[in-house]
Amino acid sequence: MIRVAIPAFLYALAGFCAISLAGEPERSELRDARQGDLRKLAVHKEMRPVPNTPIEAADGTAVTLDHFRGKTVVLNFWATWCAPCRKEMPSLDRLQANFDKEVLEVVAVTVGFNAPQAVSKFLEDTEIRNISIFHDPKQALARKMGVLGLPVTVLVDRNGNEVARLTGDAEWDSDSAKVILSILVGRASG
Repeated sequence: MIRVAIPAFLYALAGFCAISLAGEPERSELRDARQGDLRKLAVHKEMRPVPNTPIEAADGTAVTLDHFRGKTVVLNFWATWCAPCRKEMPSLDRLQANFDKEVLEVVAVTVGFNAPQAVSKFLEDTEIRNISIFHDPKQALARKMGVLGLPVTVLVDRNGNEVARLTGDAEWDSDSAKVILSILVGRASG
């Protein structure tokens, strides 16, 4: 009787572990895909819901991150006065050009005081045309998300959960970044 009970128990335990680790293969795939600048991407053990704190669209209307549900979001916190931010913005723009905005959207949020004219001039000078620009003038969203320096880029899944975070600049149109984001977009369609 014990010989039968032990294998049955182990079989049941294996089934329980498979169910409880259901998201681990994707997180493992994300970790394995990190190369170059993306090695510093921190993939979370558990997903974290993003706050619904309003940010401002270019026309001044309030928008929350809930507005982007249903698509993968590359949420970038930046400022016009931040040199590493300025360096990585063109790569974020090129990244967006490689993905349909219906499945992945790059959302760049200026943090703190950034004169609208300075933002416009920077975007014009660098020919950034593909990414969505928003403003967090009082740093409310940045504070709620624990953004302590700039730039910070947060990867958000289609359900509004933070999956990973990178502090510092990166080449977001690199092969590694495209693989990581394709995994997230694939998870959304699967």
